[in-house]
Amino acid sequence: MTDSGSSTPPESPSTSRPVRGGSGWLMARPFGIPVYVTPSWLIIAAVITLIYQPVVERTLQLGPLSYLVAFVFAVLLYVSVLIHELAHSVTARMFGLPVSRITLYMLGGVSEIEREAPTPGREFLVAVSGPVLSLVLAAAGFVGYRFVEPQTIVGVLVWQLWVANLLVGVFNLLPGLPLDGGRLVRAAVWAITRRPRAGTVVAAWGGRLLAVFIVAIPVLEGLRTGSAPNLIGLLWALLLASFIWMGAASALRTARLRERVPTLR
Repeated sequence: MTDSGSSTPPESPSTSRPVRGGSGWLMARPFGIPVYVTPSWLIIAAVITLIYQPVVERTLQLGPLSYLVAFVFAVLLYVSVLIHELAHSVTARMFGLPVSRITLYMLGGVSEIEREAPTPGREFLVAVSGPVLSLVLAAAGFVGYRFVEPQTIVGVLVWQLWVANLLVGVFNLLPGLPLDGGRLVRAAVWAITRRPRAGTVVAAWGGRLLAVFIVAIPVLEGLRTGSAPNLIGLLWALLLASFIWMGAASALRTARLRERVPTLR
């Protein structure tokens, strides 16, 4: 889950005001790792609020207050994403890998780790830490939901959050770069072949196949029902698939460069 980022002036310790940097607003420094939120997050927060508000209203009948509850869910969802990324970053630091920042954006989050792990075992541990923590949070939320009243604001938010963490954990385990599951595939192939580039190629092509499959889902569903594909579902599929495809292509380009210039950082 590496990415490039621009340098940003450090935040003054005397203020908690977000600082606008080259890749977003600097919001916090948990474990000393700068966390940035890009403007695109505002777009997805608004979309989540509008989509989730009718669900809240049907369940709780809060009137205009249901928009606030839906927005709180959008914020808590990205807190879950942040915790997922912190698991990657803290694990990477344990192995001496420098982490420049975490960035939250429209499609989730990215931990910007400046070097790749030196061994497939460490690559595996850095990659698996995020999904494992997400699944632990999902399990904790599932248990906690049994102790709250479902028809309350707390009950609705807890239910949605444990489901969201389950989806985040499971989705990230899909076997294709740039997802965590792709890094697990890369680590496994690397360990078997002793060639990190071979692992990258296999995992990247897994990502490309995954991108095609994601776009095919709404199309095939439309063919099955004899109707036109759901436009919103198709747009989300295209957006997500393009992200995965470009991440896989970037991984292949980087692998080729490193093979030609072994000392490339």
